[in-house]
Amino acid sequence: MDEQNTELAAEDPNYPTRIEHVYEFTISPRQKPERLDAFITKSILHATRTRVQKAIDTDTVLVNDKPSKANYKVRPGDVIRVTVMKPPPLQLIPQDIPLDIAFEDEHLMVIHKPPGILAHPGLGNRSGTLVNAVLYHLGFREPIDVLKRRESWGDDESQVEGPVVDDQDSVVDDEEFGLIDDANFDSNGMRPGIVHRLDKDTSGIMVIGKTYEATLGLATQFANRTVSREYVALAWGVIKDDTKLIEGDIGRSPKDRKLRAMVQRGGKYAATDVTVLERYDCASLIACKLRTGRTHQIRVHLASIRHPLLGDPDYGGRESHLTAIHHTFRKRAQVALTLIKRQALHARLLGFTHPITNERMTFESPIPADMQACIDLLR
Repeated sequence: MDEQNTELAAEDPNYPTRIEHVYEFTISPRQKPERLDAFITKSILHATRTRVQKAIDTDTVLVNDKPSKANYKVRPGDVIRVTVMKPPPLQLIPQDIPLDIAFEDEHLMVIHKPPGILAHPGLGNRSGTLVNAVLYHLGFREPIDVLKRRESWGDDESQVEGPVVDDQDSVVDDEEFGLIDDANFDSNGMRPGIVHRLDKDTSGIMVIGKTYEATLGLATQFANRTVSREYVALAWGVIKDDTKLIEGDIGRSPKDRKLRAMVQRGGKYAATDVTVLERYDCASLIACKLRTGRTHQIRVHLASIRHPLLGDPDYGGRESHLTAIHHTFRKRAQVALTLIKRQALHARLLGFTHPITNERMTFESPIPADMQACIDLLR
């Protein structure tokens, strides 16, 4: 582990140390001549030409046990060895973290998620998540290995490990299960699964399957859009229309790959129904219903119509928005930002059909204290 990673690990116990990992490729007899850097870039997930060229320049790429050049043309029979520093394999660690449980039976559980907690572990956050808490609650005590995915370069912390899909205030990519279902559980019948997620700083109601059958049934309902979901949020500015449909493709932001944006190409269609519940001098209390489930959908859609969520640090909802507020109300808006340190977004309602008993169930989560304090102030 290099000096920088050693310092990070010392400061943050969740920061994964790096271990040496070697990829080895033997060029097939049918391989056409190709630049070494181009071949490696295509052969390892998340490798980029820049990363590969840097590795070649530092002699961590060997061809037939010797350093080579980026423009070397690979030949049949060549043995290529690439050494990269990767985090250790991800494990799910059961942790005794309190859960606010609204309902539980042998098939599923419904919880009130507080703000500030991630749904699942990842490279930079291997503990302290809902997954860790749920595993402990269900009786697991030993670490559980996550099944190995396709080999990857190992430097991109947002993509290398964890779910194939992104964290989002929505169903897990509309179709796929969460990280728990990628874990190597013993066959004891208990196989918890997250079928939808909320952002770290979004609060509200969530359902988690406790068995594979229940998780499959819930995931199918999310994919078929038979689940009722409603969010309540505070948006900056006075939204004029009582009801409004916001739609447009959402994809990765060209300015910051960790964020999302409305895009013309390469995105996925998204639609959000917005209903104004109350209007204040400088903000609006709204209800949002998702017609689709895209990463950061509500946050991106509201920002796209210049009504970002109050407190949202990523989509223009904090101090940067104050200049757009009339000076008469700016002081109150500043006070509101001191009351909430996150985006003012809460998953208030969740309705679904119990996957085993077929009973229709609806759960509501009360508005959390920080959002309620903002509402009271703005009123």
